[in-house]
Amino acid sequence: MRRRQLLAGALAVPALTITGEAQARQRLTTGAEQLAQDGWRKLKGRKAGILTNPTGVLRDQTHIVDSMVAAGVPPVAAFGPEHGFRGTAQAGGSEGDYLDPRTKIPVYDAYGANATKLAGMFTKAGVDTVVFDIADVGARFYTYIWSMYTAMQAAAIAGASFLVLDRPNPVGGTAKGPQLDPAYATGVGKKPVVQQHGMTVGELARLFNGEFLGDDGGQVEHLEVINLKGWRRDQLDTGLPWIPPSPNMPTQDTALVYPGTCLFEGTVLSEGRGTTRPFETIGAPDVDWRWAEQLNTLGLKGVRFRETYFAPTFNKFQGKTCGGVALHVTDPDEFDAIETAVAMIVTVKALYPAVFAWRPDNWIDKLSGSDRLRRMVDAGAKTDEIAGAWHDELARFRRTRIPYLRYR
Repeated sequence: MRRRQLLAGALAVPALTITGEAQARQRLTTGAEQLAQDGWRKLKGRKAGILTNPTGVLRDQTHIVDSMVAAGVPPVAAFGPEHGFRGTAQAGGSEGDYLDPRTKIPVYDAYGANATKLAGMFTKAGVDTVVFDIADVGARFYTYIWSMYTAMQAAAIAGASFLVLDRPNPVGGTAKGPQLDPAYATGVGKKPVVQQHGMTVGELARLFNGEFLGDDGGQVEHLEVINLKGWRRDQLDTGLPWIPPSPNMPTQDTALVYPGTCLFEGTVLSEGRGTTRPFETIGAPDVDWRWAEQLNTLGLKGVRFRETYFAPTFNKFQGKTCGGVALHVTDPDEFDAIETAVAMIVTVKALYPAVFAWRPDNWIDKLSGSDRLRRMVDAGAKTDEIAGAWHDELARFRRTRIPYLRYR
């Protein structure tokens, strides 16, 4: 007995004092987690349709649809955005309509559907409450926020309520970059929102309803957001598990650079699809060490560049050896993804004029929100001049969003 007591004392671990960031992480609770903790009682008696994907999970990794079914509050249908409800499709793809084999719940393909078609799906499924739970990555051209916008339009048409289960913005709460010119509205940007909006999906839903939907078919009459508990606008480390929201967003590091380096989709250079570090790895054949060397002389805040070589397994330059740079964010608080990407574009065009080109369809205009970036780069403008061109519109957007912000 004495020996067991001595061993127990020797192996005992002192109680940890949890302070600072760790304490904040412990307190953070998503909207979904709050409803799950209450047994999904808020949805009892409702015919809920869930617009979600693999990111709609609880802390224990249980998907919210599975949790609802287990709690005896099953949704009447699920709706899949780009990449699909279960997340199997690549960029620009979806999974189609099917019966989910696990839950036996019908899944409708919502990707690419306009508001009228989606409202028809809601009516067919008997939905009276649309629930949105998808983790965004904070960039205007990431399509999930526009799937939410269309679903809100459809809910207004169908007379359904709309409920957003809020999640943190993984790149923080600061708005940055140029604002979309409505003349360039597409599926990667439907309304005048800046490139890195710095809002949660719940805040965006309120912004959409308050600023845009009234002039675009009608507001949602019953909009509700289950706010996060314990999240701050400057908080990047949430303690939540990272679930890739799409196949080429494997880590939060990817999300940090994505609001900027996604602009390389609008060029002939590879944005790193087909590598293990998409959007953190950029390059093309005939690019060499000089690009990283030149970028590191610019003194861009919060980032360093490493010379790298890679052969993409799919997408641009599949199977061909490319040279380029790997981005390493050294200080997320100082890093500006958009200005960094603009500096990269300006520099690579100057160093390799025979390599650099825009995509022939001018996709860069849809990504950046107008033709201004392309025209300024082609005219030889410097990074500071280009970034200064969106100063006033960014300030206006920051003022516009103030009434809709819910977190400090």
